[in-house]
Amino acid sequence: MNSLVHNDLGMVHLLAALLATVTGTAVLTLKKGTQRHRQIGYVYVFAMAVLNITALMIYTLTGSFGVFHVGAILSGLTVFGGMMPAIKKSKNWLYQHLAFMYWSVIGLYAAFASESLTRIPDTPFYGMVGIASGLIFLIGAICYGRVRKNWIKGLA
Repeated sequence: MNSLVHNDLGMVHLLAALLATVTGTAVLTLKKGTQRHRQIGYVYVFAMAVLNITALMIYTLTGSFGVFHVGAILSGLTVFGGMMPAIKKSKNWLYQHLAFMYWSVIGLYAAFASESLTRIPDTPFYGMVGIASGLIFLIGAICYGRVRKNWIKGLA
């Protein structure tokens, strides 16, 4: 575990990642709009905030600001983009909320896959990040095309 978690900050990051993964998956799979969905969703948003903030503080993987830091910033913007329509309740808020939060969870999955593959010894760092992220986002886009139709039906 020492090579996986280097310090207390890394442990907080790992625990937030695990919590975000579990709650993000739950929010994607549970019925939308229920009290349970909202409660688990708020836990997801909190976990993602902790995850992204700690990601911006960790430099042990590459030694400098890198692709995972950019990902943390984009992830934070995606979560923010998903929460603002839900808070403001503007026109098309529900569809915007669903779309941003969906891509937030897909981005989390891509980060998990990328982080995991970069830990394989003697593999190209950016190649593994690209392969993992590309594959996860491709699968996510295919699934999004399917669930989006159901969301549109449910919103009509």
